[in-house]
Amino acid sequence: MSEYTAPIPGLDAAEIAEPGAVTVVVPTFNESANIRRLLRLITESVPARLPCEVVFVDDSTDDTPEVIRAAAQDCPFPVAVLHRAEPVGGLGGAVVEGLKAATSEWIVVMDGDCQHPPSLIPELVATGERANAGLVVASRYIEGGSRAGLAGGYRVAVSRGATWLTKALFPRRLHGISDPMSGFFAIRRSAVSAGVLKPLGYKILLELAVRSRPGRVAEVPFVFQERFAGESKSTAQEGFRFLRHLAGLRTASPVARMVGFGLIGASGFVPNLAGLWALTDLGMHYVPAEILANQFGVAWNFLLIEQLLFRDRRAHRRWWDRLGRFTLLANADLVLRIPLIALLVGRFGMGALPATALALVMTFVLRFVGTEALVYLPRRRGSRARRAA
Repeated sequence: MSEYTAPIPGLDAAEIAEPGAVTVVVPTFNESANIRRLLRLITESVPARLPCEVVFVDDSTDDTPEVIRAAAQDCPFPVAVLHRAEPVGGLGGAVVEGLKAATSEWIVVMDGDCQHPPSLIPELVATGERANAGLVVASRYIEGGSRAGLAGGYRVAVSRGATWLTKALFPRRLHGISDPMSGFFAIRRSAVSAGVLKPLGYKILLELAVRSRPGRVAEVPFVFQERFAGESKSTAQEGFRFLRHLAGLRTASPVARMVGFGLIGASGFVPNLAGLWALTDLGMHYVPAEILANQFGVAWNFLLIEQLLFRDRRAHRRWWDRLGRFTLLANADLVLRIPLIALLVGRFGMGALPATALALVMTFVLRFVGTEALVYLPRRRGSRARRAA
């Protein structure tokens, strides 16, 4: 259960709710060595005429919350820590919690490792006001910006590759955003609906831009600094989470989801054919071999669909329930296809090849609709309750 605590003596959560000009949201995970420096830099950077509050959303397993409470004693602005017992959604989920807790019209999101210069906080807000923008991105890729703080050629290559990939996948949504991988930005609280966000991992700006993009976007250049202390949280596991996040965002619309469903289904022919070859090579008759081999393709398709298409709907049913329903639908497709081909050939005089192609299309659409409706849509609890009444 999340708990919102105020670290300054005598200051409770209700007092934090005083309206301010800017709320700085800082997601943290084991950043205790950076906290004092970060708060000192924010204190030096934000002028007294710009009312400010800082909200740390913490997933740490070390003493970071205690360090925040101690360091907050010397700050001239309210500082709060929201410690999450379960880091749902990773860093992106932490930012969403911070957006919900913020009380100011402007919210600045930045990392806790001092790689994002707090000196830009006033400029981000001022640029948004001047441009009447809903989102202001601190960019490494416009004139005056630099990615100098990225450690090593590998991280530079990964960052550039991820930027290229996201802009290629979402050209309209990311129009005007040169650095969609940036974790440093300002957004108007009125321009974002936190309820529509489904973050996975650490690229929250991408999530905001695609699912809840504000109308007008501005950018300011910034130089990415070297980490002050600790180690980077970028790992191979985070990379895979990022790719799953991309797939989920790209297949959010029904049409895109259907295309993805078809591509995954086509890829299932590989394990299907490999299984058929292996079983017949062992001497099994081709009919039972094909029935068994089809299950390899079904399992392959289920795993990819679970991870790439319907990840955010898996909580509606238990995994064995989803697997059983998906398997029944996939095998029903196989059983239905043969008599459908016979009907098209015998009743409508179609050739075997076009009849097979048409049957594949028809059963594919039925399987896609059935998968959405019977496997991944929420149960209709309300209607069952009304019938019971």
